[in-house]
Amino acid sequence: MKLTLLCVGKLSSPWLRDGAEDYQARIRRYLPLNVVELKEEKGGKKGDPRQVRDGEGERLLQRLGSDVPLLVLDENGKGCSSEELAQLLENRMLNGTQELAFVIGGAYGLSDAVKKRGKLLSLSRMTLTHQMARLLLCEQIYRGLTIIRNEPYHNR
Repeated sequence: MKLTLLCVGKLSSPWLRDGAEDYQARIRRYLPLNVVELKEEKGGKKGDPRQVRDGEGERLLQRLGSDVPLLVLDENGKGCSSEELAQLLENRMLNGTQELAFVIGGAYGLSDAVKKRGKLLSLSRMTLTHQMARLLLCEQIYRGLTIIRNEPYHNR
């Protein structure tokens, strides 16, 4: 199975970039991983957040095939444990899923069209920046893959 991370915006802080790149390299030991960064919509501080979300959402959906299963990170999504994420990944692998995509929106979140297209998943009940969410998602995917392989990283 191939994993795709569709992200709005680049990681601006070196420590976030370094952390994400480290976990992405770890993930690639197990599965192919493609990270796609889409440019944030211009809207400025006085822009309409819905218009920004809709524009970013259109471009996100254009990058995906209609048959690619989508896990959409959203604060209102279903929370899951690391073990549950591992189980979700393992089920997809065993069921022959060719590609699984994770989507992280920009500063204003995601459009309704993107949310309707996939399964909503939450990393935390707390609000996270989209950049922090990306680092945490990469770590959790890596953790899930080590759980599947019964490797000691998870320590449970």
